[in-house]
Amino acid sequence: MTGQGGPVAELRDPVQINVPVDGGDLSALYWAADAPGSPIAVLVHGITANAMAWARVAAALAGEFEVVAPDLRGRAGSAGLPGPYGLERHAQDVATLLDRFGADDDAGADATVLVGHSMGAFVAALAAAGPARDEVHGLVLVDGGLALAEPPGADVDAKLAAVLGPSLDRLSTTFPDLPAVRAFWERHPAVGPWVDVPSVAAYLSRDLVAGETPLRSACVPEAVRVDGGDVLLNERVLEATTALPVPATLLWATRGLFDQRPGLYDEVRLAGLGLEPSGITAREVPDTNHYSILWAEQGVAAVADEVRAAAAR
Repeated sequence: MTGQGGPVAELRDPVQINVPVDGGDLSALYWAADAPGSPIAVLVHGITANAMAWARVAAALAGEFEVVAPDLRGRAGSAGLPGPYGLERHAQDVATLLDRFGADDDAGADATVLVGHSMGAFVAALAAAGPARDEVHGLVLVDGGLALAEPPGADVDAKLAAVLGPSLDRLSTTFPDLPAVRAFWERHPAVGPWVDVPSVAAYLSRDLVAGETPLRSACVPEAVRVDGGDVLLNERVLEATTALPVPATLLWATRGLFDQRPGLYDEVRLAGLGLEPSGITAREVPDTNHYSILWAEQGVAAVADEVRAAAAR
């Protein structure tokens, strides 16, 4: 399998950084800007993902922006950060990260744009509406951030299993070696075609606990459970987009987490959410699924263009 790719910008290697937050250090990847005072783009990943999910988007923005992508509390390099978990905790971590980069300093960046994918879009909206309200100049939601259709299941665990499927199953799975990890993801209907793209392979590897055999995901199951419950049931999270201090754009994928149609959003669902009063503009990114919207050429271009537009505003 040769994977997919397309002529996105040449990837730059990020710098691993650690930012002090409540309880320890938040792990993040950092791509520097070419000039001081450049705008900042903070990229927030999804519920079982990690900072490397953004590598191709970061490549399109790096140099032009200071780009920073955290591993959220309970994931990858931030797996050791203690609970309590929950999206409000993540939003506070994002606000602390912005303080570290001087987003609220008159001598700092001209503009700060928060970008969130999937659960990260809910975190970004919550941060923009709350602890980072005075620091955010633009908000881009990528296939997330707005109330989802009610998934089947009697409780949170059943609902998350219905939504996440294999991505959740892997948290209780061990693998003898990296080829076994690759084989697991190759069977995933939405991720499978991308497993041999180097940046995606790096993203899948970053998920693993370093230096441990057999291999297993670094995601803390309790963090995923608590955070998933917030996405589905926490009214403060679901109402965050009604109190945004800046206009926002939702970029939505045609297909969903299993490469199915419809995805998390479609025209009918978005019409029912009544976005206009909240200042959110929705735009489809054709021929992408929930994952490939961050990896496909058209997805990378759509996200990067929206970040530039938000910074210009």
